[in-house]
Amino acid sequence: MQTDIIRLENEKLYNELYDLRHVVSKRGAQLFAQWKPKIKRSVFIYSACNLAFYLALRCYDLRHLQKALLPLGLSSLGRSEARAIANLDAVMASLGRICGKSQAELIDYPSRSLFFLGDKLLRHNTNLIFGRERIHHTHIMVTLPPEAADDYALVRDLVKAGMDTARINCAHDTLPIWHHMIHHVRCAEKETGYRCKIYMDLAGPKVRISSILVKDTGPRIMAGNIIFMVSGDISDYPREYTGSFVIACSIPEIFQTLKLGDAVLIDEGKIRTVVTSLTAQGAELTVVYAKPKGERLKNQKSLNFPHTPIPISPLTPKDLEDLDFIANHADAIGYSFVKCAADIALLQDELVKRRGPAAYDISIIAKIETSESVKNLPEIIVQAASRQPLGIMIARGDLAVEVGYHRLSELQEEILWICEAAHVPVIWATQVLENMVKTGIPSRAEITDAAMSERAECVMLNKGPFILQAVNSLADILDRMQEHQHKKAPQLKALHIAINTLKKNLPADVDPTTSGQASHH
Repeated sequence: MQTDIIRLENEKLYNELYDLRHVVSKRGAQLFAQWKPKIKRSVFIYSACNLAFYLALRCYDLRHLQKALLPLGLSSLGRSEARAIANLDAVMASLGRICGKSQAELIDYPSRSLFFLGDKLLRHNTNLIFGRERIHHTHIMVTLPPEAADDYALVRDLVKAGMDTARINCAHDTLPIWHHMIHHVRCAEKETGYRCKIYMDLAGPKVRISSILVKDTGPRIMAGNIIFMVSGDISDYPREYTGSFVIACSIPEIFQTLKLGDAVLIDEGKIRTVVTSLTAQGAELTVVYAKPKGERLKNQKSLNFPHTPIPISPLTPKDLEDLDFIANHADAIGYSFVKCAADIALLQDELVKRRGPAAYDISIIAKIETSESVKNLPEIIVQAASRQPLGIMIARGDLAVEVGYHRLSELQEEILWICEAAHVPVIWATQVLENMVKTGIPSRAEITDAAMSERAECVMLNKGPFILQAVNSLADILDRMQEHQHKKAPQLKALHIAINTLKKNLPADVDPTTSGQASHH
Protein backbone atom coordinates (compact mmCIF):
# COMPACT_ATOMS: atom_id res chain seq x y z
CA MET A 1 0.00 0.00 0.00
CA GLN A 2 2.75 2.41 0.99
CA THR A 3 4.66 1.51 -2.17
CA ASP A 4 1.60 2.31 -4.33
CA ILE A 5 1.22 5.72 -2.67
CA ILE A 6 4.88 6.55 -3.29
CA ARG A 7 4.59 5.40 -6.90
CA LEU A 8 1.54 7.62 -7.48
CA GLU A 9 3.27 10.61 -5.85
CA ASN A 10 6.34 10.11 -8.03
CA GLU A 11 4.15 9.82 -11.14
CA LYS A 12 2.36 13.05 -10.22
CA LEU A 13 5.68 14.78 -9.65
CA TYR A 14 6.98 13.60 -13.02
CA ASN A 15 3.87 14.89 -14.81
CA GLU A 16 4.20 18.28 -13.11
CA LEU A 17 7.84 18.53 -14.16
CA TYR A 18 6.88 17.47 -17.69
CA ASP A 19 4.26 20.24 -17.92
CA LEU A 20 6.74 22.73 -16.46
CA ARG A 21 9.43 21.80 -18.97
CA HIS A 22 6.98 22.15 -21.86
CA VAL A 23 5.88 25.66 -20.97
CA VAL A 24 9.40 26.81 -20.03
CA SER A 25 10.74 25.53 -23.36
CA LYS A 26 7.98 27.27 -25.29
CA ARG A 27 8.17 30.62 -23.52
CA GLY A 28 11.95 30.60 -23.30
CA ALA A 29 12.16 29.95 -27.05
CA GLN A 30 9.75 32.84 -27.72
CA LEU A 31 11.85 35.22 -25.65
CA PHE A 32 15.13 34.06 -27.21
CA ALA A 33 13.65 34.49 -30.71
CA GLN A 34 13.14 38.20 -29.92
CA TRP A 35 16.73 38.59 -28.76
CA LYS A 36 18.53 36.51 -31.38
CA PRO A 37 18.50 39.00 -34.32
CA LYS A 38 20.53 41.55 -32.32
CA ILE A 39 23.22 39.08 -31.16
CA LYS A 40 26.49 39.74 -32.99
CA ARG A 41 28.78 37.59 -30.80
CA SER A 42 28.36 33.89 -31.48
CA VAL A 43 29.78 33.06 -28.02
CA PHE A 44 26.74 34.74 -26.45
CA ILE A 45 24.07 32.79 -28.37
CA TYR A 46 23.96 29.84 -25.97
CA SER A 47 24.11 32.19 -22.98
CA ALA A 48 21.19 34.28 -24.23
CA CYS A 49 19.19 31.11 -24.86
CA ASN A 50 19.90 29.84 -21.34
CA LEU A 51 18.97 33.24 -19.87
CA ALA A 52 15.64 33.14 -21.70
CA PHE A 53 14.87 29.63 -20.41
CA TYR A 54 15.96 30.55 -16.89
CA LEU A 55 13.71 33.62 -16.83
CA ALA A 56 10.80 31.50 -18.04
CA LEU A 57 11.56 28.94 -15.30
CA ARG A 58 11.84 31.54 -12.55
CA CYS A 59 8.38 32.93 -13.24
CA TYR A 60 7.12 30.08 -11.02
CA ASP A 61 7.33 29.37 -7.33
CA LEU A 62 9.12 26.01 -7.40
CA ARG A 63 9.64 25.48 -3.70
CA HIS A 64 7.11 22.65 -3.50
CA LEU A 65 8.98 20.83 -6.31
CA GLN A 66 12.28 21.30 -4.51
CA LYS A 67 10.83 19.74 -1.37
CA ALA A 68 9.33 16.81 -3.29
CA LEU A 69 12.59 16.04 -5.13
CA LEU A 70 14.86 16.03 -2.09
CA PRO A 71 13.68 12.68 -0.57
CA LEU A 72 14.37 11.01 -3.92
CA GLY A 73 18.01 12.11 -3.77
CA LEU A 74 17.52 14.26 -6.88
CA SER A 75 18.62 17.81 -7.60
CA SER A 76 16.32 20.35 -6.01
CA LEU A 77 16.70 22.56 -9.13
CA GLY A 78 18.53 25.03 -6.89
CA ARG A 79 21.64 25.15 -9.08
CA SER A 80 19.94 25.57 -12.42
CA GLU A 81 21.22 29.09 -13.21
CA ALA A 82 24.01 28.14 -15.61
CA ARG A 83 22.03 25.26 -17.19
CA ALA A 84 18.27 25.83 -16.92
CA ILE A 85 16.95 23.18 -19.34
CA ALA A 86 19.86 20.74 -18.95
CA ASN A 87 19.37 20.68 -15.17
CA LEU A 88 15.63 20.07 -15.57
CA ASP A 89 16.30 17.30 -18.10
CA ALA A 90 18.79 15.58 -15.79
CA VAL A 91 16.21 15.54 -12.97
CA MET A 92 13.48 14.22 -15.27
CA ALA A 93 15.77 11.56 -16.72
CA SER A 94 16.39 10.13 -13.24
CA LEU A 95 12.79 10.55 -12.09
CA GLY A 96 11.52 8.81 -15.23
CA ARG A 97 13.65 5.80 -14.42
CA ILE A 98 12.45 5.83 -10.80
CA CYS A 99 8.88 5.85 -12.12
CA GLY A 100 9.60 2.92 -14.46
CA LYS A 101 8.81 4.81 -17.66
CA SER A 102 9.13 2.89 -20.91
CA GLN A 103 12.22 3.41 -23.06
CA ALA A 104 10.17 5.44 -25.53
CA GLU A 105 9.00 7.81 -22.76
CA LEU A 106 12.36 8.32 -21.08
CA ILE A 107 14.23 11.59 -21.42
CA ASP A 108 17.94 11.22 -22.18
CA TYR A 109 20.49 12.57 -19.75
CA PRO A 110 22.24 15.67 -21.10
CA SER A 111 25.87 15.11 -22.02
CA ARG A 112 28.46 16.20 -19.47
CA SER A 113 29.88 18.75 -21.91
CA LEU A 114 26.46 20.38 -22.35
CA PHE A 115 25.67 20.22 -18.66
CA PHE A 116 28.83 22.12 -17.70
CA LEU A 117 28.97 24.40 -20.75
CA GLY A 118 27.50 27.32 -18.82
CA ASP A 119 30.19 27.09 -16.15
CA LYS A 120 32.84 27.00 -18.85
CA LEU A 121 31.38 30.07 -20.57
CA LEU A 122 31.17 32.01 -17.30
CA ARG A 123 34.81 31.21 -16.56
CA HIS A 124 35.78 32.24 -20.12
CA ASN A 125 33.91 35.55 -19.85
CA THR A 126 35.39 36.24 -16.41
CA ASN A 127 38.94 35.66 -17.62
CA LEU A 128 38.27 37.78 -20.70
CA ILE A 129 37.40 40.79 -18.54
CA PHE A 130 39.57 40.32 -15.43
CA GLY A 131 42.43 38.20 -16.75
CA ARG A 132 43.23 34.57 -16.06
CA GLU A 133 42.65 33.51 -12.47
CA ARG A 134 45.64 32.96 -10.22
CA ILE A 135 44.87 30.75 -7.22
CA HIS A 136 41.39 31.81 -6.14
CA HIS A 137 38.49 31.87 -8.60
CA THR A 138 37.27 35.30 -7.49
CA HIS A 139 39.25 38.25 -8.85
CA ILE A 140 40.23 41.35 -6.88
CA MET A 141 39.70 44.90 -8.14
CA VAL A 142 41.32 47.82 -6.30
CA THR A 143 40.53 51.52 -6.65
CA LEU A 144 43.88 53.24 -7.12
CA PRO A 145 44.56 56.23 -4.85
CA PRO A 146 46.14 59.43 -6.30
CA GLU A 147 49.54 58.43 -4.89
CA ALA A 148 49.57 55.42 -7.25
CA ALA A 149 50.58 57.92 -9.94
CA ASP A 150 53.84 58.65 -8.05
CA ASP A 151 54.44 55.51 -5.98
CA TYR A 152 55.33 52.65 -8.33
CA ALA A 153 56.18 50.34 -5.42
CA LEU A 154 52.60 50.59 -4.12
CA VAL A 155 51.17 49.50 -7.46
CA ARG A 156 53.70 46.69 -7.81
CA ASP A 157 52.96 45.40 -4.31
CA LEU A 158 49.20 45.50 -4.94
CA VAL A 159 49.66 43.41 -8.08
CA LYS A 160 51.85 40.95 -6.15
CA ALA A 161 49.26 40.71 -3.37
CA GLY A 162 46.43 39.76 -5.73
CA MET A 163 45.07 42.85 -7.51
CA ASP A 164 44.26 41.68 -11.02
CA THR A 165 42.15 44.71 -12.00
CA ALA A 166 43.16 48.29 -11.25
CA ARG A 167 40.21 50.71 -11.01
CA ILE A 168 40.63 54.36 -11.97
CA ASN A 169 37.69 56.54 -10.94
CA CYS A 170 37.36 59.27 -13.56
CA ALA A 171 35.29 61.38 -11.16
CA HIS A 172 38.62 62.20 -9.52
CA ASP A 173 42.14 63.19 -10.50
CA THR A 174 43.28 64.28 -13.97
CA LEU A 175 44.29 62.80 -17.28
CA PRO A 176 48.07 63.02 -16.57
CA ILE A 177 47.53 61.24 -13.23
CA TRP A 178 45.52 58.49 -14.94
CA HIS A 179 48.31 58.12 -17.51
CA HIS A 180 50.95 57.67 -14.78
CA MET A 181 48.75 55.13 -12.94
CA ILE A 182 48.36 53.05 -16.10
CA HIS A 183 52.10 53.24 -16.80
CA HIS A 184 52.85 51.92 -13.32
CA VAL A 185 50.39 49.05 -13.73
CA ARG A 186 51.99 48.02 -17.03
CA CYS A 187 55.47 48.16 -15.47
CA ALA A 188 54.25 46.08 -12.50
CA GLU A 189 52.91 43.47 -14.91
CA LYS A 190 56.33 43.09 -16.50
CA GLU A 191 58.14 42.91 -13.16
CA THR A 192 55.77 40.47 -11.44
CA GLY A 193 54.66 38.38 -14.40
CA TYR A 194 51.02 38.85 -13.38
CA ARG A 195 48.42 40.35 -15.71
CA CYS A 196 46.45 43.32 -14.34
CA LYS A 197 43.57 44.80 -16.32
CA ILE A 198 42.76 48.54 -16.40
CA TYR A 199 39.18 49.44 -15.48
CA MET A 200 38.14 53.09 -15.83
CA ASP A 201 34.91 54.33 -14.26
CA LEU A 202 32.99 57.07 -16.05
CA ALA A 203 31.86 59.70 -13.54
CA GLY A 204 28.31 59.88 -14.87
CA PRO A 205 25.73 62.48 -13.83
CA LYS A 206 25.89 63.42 -10.16
CA VAL A 207 22.51 64.18 -8.61
CA ARG A 208 23.40 66.44 -5.70
CA ILE A 209 22.39 69.54 -3.78
CA SER A 210 23.91 72.30 -5.91
CA SER A 211 23.21 75.14 -3.46
CA ILE A 212 21.58 75.77 -0.07
CA LEU A 213 19.82 78.68 1.55
CA VAL A 214 19.26 78.54 5.33
CA LYS A 215 16.79 81.22 6.41
CA ASP A 216 17.47 81.19 10.16
CA THR A 217 20.10 80.02 12.67
CA GLY A 218 18.78 76.47 13.06
CA PRO A 219 20.78 74.47 10.51
CA ARG A 220 19.65 71.03 11.67
CA ILE A 221 16.90 69.17 9.83
CA MET A 222 14.31 67.47 12.04
CA ALA A 223 11.45 65.11 11.20
CA GLY A 224 8.41 67.21 10.30
CA ASN A 225 10.43 70.09 8.79
CA ILE A 226 9.61 71.37 5.33
CA ILE A 227 12.41 71.79 2.77
CA PHE A 228 11.72 73.70 -0.42
CA MET A 229 13.54 72.42 -3.51
CA VAL A 230 13.61 75.11 -6.19
CA SER A 231 13.31 74.41 -9.90
CA GLY A 232 15.36 77.50 -10.77
CA ASP A 233 17.68 79.84 -8.90
CA ILE A 234 18.16 79.22 -5.17
CA SER A 235 16.47 82.56 -4.33
CA ASP A 236 13.44 81.74 -6.48
CA TYR A 237 11.22 80.19 -3.82
CA PRO A 238 7.61 81.16 -2.98
CA ARG A 239 7.32 84.21 -0.73
CA GLU A 240 4.70 82.35 1.30
CA TYR A 241 7.15 79.55 2.17
CA THR A 242 7.79 79.84 5.92
CA GLY A 243 10.30 77.02 6.34
CA SER A 244 14.01 77.43 7.03
CA PHE A 245 15.66 75.40 4.28
CA VAL A 246 15.83 75.92 0.52
CA ILE A 247 17.88 73.67 -1.77
CA ALA A 248 18.55 73.44 -5.49
CA CYS A 249 19.09 70.18 -7.39
CA SER A 250 22.07 69.78 -9.74
CA ILE A 251 19.70 68.19 -12.26
CA PRO A 252 16.65 70.49 -12.56
CA GLU A 253 15.25 68.14 -15.24
CA ILE A 254 13.89 66.07 -12.36
CA PHE A 255 10.91 68.44 -12.19
CA GLN A 256 9.72 67.04 -15.54
CA THR A 257 8.83 63.74 -13.84
CA LEU A 258 8.60 64.51 -10.11
CA LYS A 259 5.13 63.78 -8.65
CA LEU A 260 3.27 64.25 -5.40
CA GLY A 261 4.12 61.44 -3.00
CA ASP A 262 7.52 60.72 -4.57
CA ALA A 263 10.35 60.04 -2.13
CA VAL A 264 13.43 62.30 -2.13
CA LEU A 265 16.40 61.00 -0.14
CA ILE A 266 19.20 63.32 0.98
CA ASP A 267 22.79 62.38 1.90
CA GLU A 268 22.47 58.65 1.11
CA GLY A 269 19.13 58.42 2.90
CA LYS A 270 20.19 60.06 6.17
CA ILE A 271 17.36 62.51 5.56
CA ARG A 272 14.21 61.04 4.00
CA THR A 273 11.51 63.28 2.58
CA VAL A 274 8.35 63.03 0.51
CA VAL A 275 6.95 65.51 -2.02
CA THR A 276 3.88 67.12 -0.44
CA SER A 277 3.42 70.10 -2.78
CA LEU A 278 4.43 71.03 -6.34
CA THR A 279 4.41 74.56 -7.74
CA ALA A 280 5.89 76.33 -10.73
CA GLN A 281 8.78 77.37 -8.50
CA GLY A 282 9.61 73.88 -7.20
CA ALA A 283 8.54 71.30 -4.62
CA GLU A 284 7.89 71.21 -0.89
CA LEU A 285 9.57 68.22 0.74
CA THR A 286 8.29 67.06 4.11
CA VAL A 287 10.94 65.34 6.22
CA VAL A 288 9.68 61.94 7.33
CA TYR A 289 12.96 60.72 8.83
CA ALA A 290 16.06 62.26 10.40
CA LYS A 291 18.08 61.37 13.49
CA PRO A 292 16.35 62.31 16.75
CA LYS A 293 18.82 65.19 17.23
CA GLY A 294 18.53 66.19 13.59
CA GLU A 295 20.89 66.23 10.62
CA ARG A 296 22.91 69.05 9.15
CA LEU A 297 22.05 69.98 5.58
CA LYS A 298 25.22 70.38 3.54
CA ASN A 299 26.00 71.45 0.01
CA GLN A 300 26.97 68.79 -2.58
CA LYS A 301 25.32 65.98 -0.61
CA SER A 302 23.58 63.32 -2.71
CA LEU A 303 19.95 63.41 -3.78
CA ASN A 304 18.14 60.17 -4.67
CA PHE A 305 14.75 59.87 -6.34
CA PRO A 306 13.95 56.14 -6.04
CA HIS A 307 10.45 56.35 -7.55
CA THR A 308 11.05 59.11 -10.11
CA PRO A 309 12.46 58.54 -13.62
CA ILE A 310 15.32 60.99 -14.20
CA PRO A 311 15.15 62.24 -17.82
CA ILE A 312 18.87 62.75 -18.46
CA SER A 313 21.55 61.01 -20.47
CA PRO A 314 23.86 58.72 -18.48
CA LEU A 315 26.76 60.18 -20.50
CA THR A 316 27.66 63.74 -19.49
CA PRO A 317 29.80 66.12 -21.57
CA LYS A 318 32.70 65.29 -19.22
CA ASP A 319 32.16 61.56 -19.81
CA LEU A 320 32.29 62.06 -23.58
CA GLU A 321 35.52 64.01 -23.22
CA ASP A 322 37.01 61.35 -20.92
CA LEU A 323 36.01 58.62 -23.38
CA ASP A 324 38.56 59.98 -25.86
CA PHE A 325 41.27 58.84 -23.43
CA ILE A 326 39.50 55.83 -21.92
CA ALA A 327 38.71 54.20 -25.27
CA ASN A 328 42.40 53.99 -26.07
CA HIS A 329 43.75 52.97 -22.65
CA ALA A 330 41.18 50.94 -20.72
CA ASP A 331 40.47 47.22 -20.90
CA ALA A 332 37.05 47.78 -19.31
CA ILE A 333 34.75 50.78 -18.86
CA GLY A 334 32.55 51.27 -15.80
CA TYR A 335 29.17 52.76 -16.73
CA SER A 336 27.15 54.56 -14.07
CA PHE A 337 23.47 55.48 -14.11
CA VAL A 338 22.53 52.69 -16.55
CA LYS A 339 18.75 52.32 -16.59
CA CYS A 340 17.90 50.37 -19.76
CA ALA A 341 19.21 48.79 -22.95
CA ALA A 342 19.14 52.14 -24.78
CA ASP A 343 21.72 53.51 -22.33
CA ILE A 344 24.06 50.63 -23.22
CA ALA A 345 23.52 51.25 -26.94
CA LEU A 346 24.44 54.91 -26.42
CA LEU A 347 27.84 54.01 -24.94
CA GLN A 348 28.45 51.37 -27.60
CA ASP A 349 27.83 53.94 -30.35
CA GLU A 350 30.22 56.41 -28.70
CA LEU A 351 32.93 53.76 -28.47
CA VAL A 352 32.51 52.88 -32.14
CA LYS A 353 32.99 56.56 -33.04
CA ARG A 354 36.36 56.42 -31.28
CA ARG A 355 37.60 52.90 -32.04
CA GLY A 356 35.59 51.55 -34.96
CA PRO A 357 35.17 47.74 -34.90
CA ALA A 358 37.87 47.50 -32.22
CA ALA A 359 35.39 49.14 -29.83
CA TYR A 360 33.83 45.74 -29.25
CA ASP A 361 37.06 44.44 -27.72
CA ILE A 362 36.55 46.79 -24.75
CA SER A 363 34.54 45.31 -21.89
CA ILE A 364 31.59 47.21 -20.46
CA ILE A 365 30.86 47.01 -16.73
CA ALA A 366 27.25 48.10 -16.16
CA LYS A 367 26.70 49.41 -12.64
CA ILE A 368 23.35 48.31 -11.23
CA GLU A 369 22.43 51.01 -8.72
CA THR A 370 18.74 51.83 -9.20
CA SER A 371 15.46 49.92 -9.05
CA GLU A 372 14.97 50.71 -12.75
CA SER A 373 18.28 49.10 -13.72
CA VAL A 374 17.37 46.00 -11.68
CA LYS A 375 14.01 45.72 -13.43
CA ASN A 376 15.65 46.02 -16.86
CA LEU A 377 18.67 43.83 -16.08
CA PRO A 378 17.95 41.09 -18.67
CA GLU A 379 17.58 43.65 -21.49
CA ILE A 380 20.74 45.46 -20.34
CA ILE A 381 22.64 42.16 -20.43
CA VAL A 382 21.40 41.19 -23.89
CA GLN A 383 22.15 44.60 -25.43
CA ALA A 384 25.69 44.70 -24.05
CA ALA A 385 26.81 41.05 -24.25
CA SER A 386 25.42 40.70 -27.77
CA ARG A 387 28.28 42.90 -28.95
CA GLN A 388 31.13 42.78 -26.43
CA PRO A 389 32.34 41.34 -23.12
CA LEU A 390 30.09 42.41 -20.23
CA GLY A 391 30.36 42.47 -16.47
CA ILE A 392 27.76 43.63 -13.95
CA MET A 393 28.65 45.59 -10.84
CA ILE A 394 26.29 45.42 -7.87
CA ALA A 395 26.72 48.98 -6.59
CA ARG A 396 25.36 48.06 -3.18
CA GLY A 397 25.67 51.52 -1.62
CA ASP A 398 23.56 53.42 -4.16
CA LEU A 399 21.25 50.44 -4.64
CA ALA A 400 20.56 50.24 -0.91
CA VAL A 401 19.58 53.92 -0.83
CA GLU A 402 17.30 53.45 -3.84
CA VAL A 403 15.49 50.27 -2.81
CA GLY A 404 16.00 50.20 0.96
CA TYR A 405 18.49 48.19 2.99
CA HIS A 406 16.11 45.29 3.64
CA ARG A 407 15.33 44.88 -0.06
CA LEU A 408 19.03 45.02 -0.96
CA SER A 409 19.76 41.62 0.56
CA GLU A 410 17.16 40.03 -1.70
CA LEU A 411 18.04 41.96 -4.84
CA GLN A 412 21.76 41.21 -4.74
CA GLU A 413 20.88 37.51 -4.77
CA GLU A 414 18.55 37.95 -7.75
CA ILE A 415 21.22 39.87 -9.65
CA LEU A 416 23.77 37.11 -8.99
CA TRP A 417 21.35 34.45 -10.28
CA ILE A 418 20.30 36.37 -13.41
CA CYS A 419 23.93 37.10 -14.32
CA GLU A 420 24.99 33.49 -13.79
CA ALA A 421 22.17 32.39 -16.10
CA ALA A 422 23.62 34.68 -18.79
CA HIS A 423 27.17 33.54 -17.91
CA VAL A 424 28.06 37.16 -17.11
CA PRO A 425 30.59 37.87 -14.33
CA VAL A 426 29.55 39.98 -11.34
CA ILE A 427 31.53 42.51 -9.30
CA TRP A 428 30.68 42.65 -5.59
CA ALA A 429 31.23 46.32 -4.67
CA THR A 430 30.82 48.98 -1.95
CA GLN A 431 32.35 49.00 1.52
CA VAL A 432 34.09 45.62 1.26
CA LEU A 433 36.58 45.49 4.16
CA GLU A 434 36.03 49.26 4.48
CA ASN A 435 37.06 49.46 8.13
CA MET A 436 40.22 47.48 7.44
CA VAL A 437 41.14 49.65 4.45
CA LYS A 438 40.80 52.77 6.61
CA THR A 439 42.17 51.58 9.97
CA GLY A 440 43.98 48.30 9.37
CA ILE A 441 41.54 46.38 11.61
CA PRO A 442 38.48 44.65 10.09
CA SER A 443 35.14 44.27 11.82
CA ARG A 444 33.66 40.79 12.20
CA ALA A 445 30.72 41.77 9.99
CA GLU A 446 32.90 42.85 7.08
CA ILE A 447 34.94 39.63 7.26
CA THR A 448 31.67 37.74 6.81
CA ASP A 449 30.72 40.04 3.94
CA ALA A 450 34.09 39.43 2.29
CA ALA A 451 33.58 35.67 2.65
CA MET A 452 30.15 35.93 1.02
CA SER A 453 31.69 37.90 -1.87
CA GLU A 454 33.26 34.63 -3.10
CA ARG A 455 29.95 33.99 -4.86
CA ALA A 456 30.76 36.83 -7.26
CA GLU A 457 33.48 36.67 -9.91
CA CYS A 458 35.22 39.83 -8.73
CA VAL A 459 35.37 41.86 -5.49
CA MET A 460 36.11 45.59 -5.44
CA LEU A 461 38.06 47.32 -2.69
CA ASN A 462 38.13 51.10 -2.30
CA LYS A 463 41.27 53.11 -1.64
CA GLY A 464 42.63 53.77 1.85
CA PRO A 465 45.86 53.87 3.86
CA PHE A 466 45.77 50.12 4.59
CA ILE A 467 44.73 48.94 1.12
CA LEU A 468 47.72 46.60 0.73
CA GLN A 469 46.90 44.76 3.98
CA ALA A 470 43.26 44.55 2.88
CA VAL A 471 44.19 42.98 -0.47
CA ASN A 472 46.34 40.38 1.29
CA SER A 473 43.52 39.58 3.73
CA LEU A 474 40.88 39.39 1.01
CA ALA A 475 43.04 37.05 -1.07
CA ASP A 476 43.44 34.77 1.96
CA ILE A 477 39.69 34.80 2.68
CA LEU A 478 38.85 33.97 -0.94
CA ASP A 479 41.38 31.13 -1.00
CA ARG A 480 39.80 29.62 2.09
CA MET A 481 36.20 30.09 0.98
CA GLN A 482 36.61 28.53 -2.45
CA GLU A 483 37.29 25.24 -0.68
CA HIS A 484 33.86 25.37 0.93
CA GLN A 485 31.59 27.26 -1.43
CA HIS A 486 30.95 27.99 -5.07
CA LYS A 487 27.98 30.20 -5.73
CA LYS A 488 24.95 29.21 -3.68
CA ALA A 489 21.94 26.90 -4.01
CA PRO A 490 18.87 29.17 -3.78
CA GLN A 491 15.24 28.63 -2.86
CA LEU A 492 13.34 29.04 -6.11
CA LYS A 493 10.69 31.60 -5.34
CA ALA A 494 9.31 33.35 -8.44
CA LEU A 495 11.48 36.32 -9.47
CA HIS A 496 9.82 39.65 -10.24
CA ILE A 497 12.58 40.35 -12.80
CA ALA A 498 11.66 37.17 -14.69
CA ILE A 499 7.91 37.86 -14.61
CA ASN A 500 8.33 41.49 -15.73
CA THR A 501 10.65 40.53 -18.59
CA LEU A 502 8.29 37.93 -20.02
CA LYS A 503 5.25 40.19 -19.59
CA LYS A 504 7.03 42.88 -21.60
CA ASN A 505 8.12 40.53 -24.37
CA LEU A 506 5.38 37.87 -24.77
CA PRO A 507 1.89 38.32 -26.24
CA ALA A 508 -0.55 40.21 -24.04
CA ASP A 509 -2.82 37.18 -23.62
CA VAL A 510 -0.02 35.05 -22.12
CA ASP A 511 0.35 35.07 -18.35
CA PRO A 512 3.90 33.84 -17.55
CA THR A 513 2.90 32.82 -14.02
CA THR A 514 0.29 30.25 -15.06
CA SER A 515 0.71 26.90 -16.77
CA GLY A 516 -1.58 24.34 -15.24
CA GLN A 517 0.20 22.37 -12.54
CA ALA A 518 3.38 24.46 -12.98
CA SER A 519 1.61 27.42 -11.37
CA HIS A 520 0.98 25.52 -8.13
CA HIS A 521 2.02 27.41 -4.97
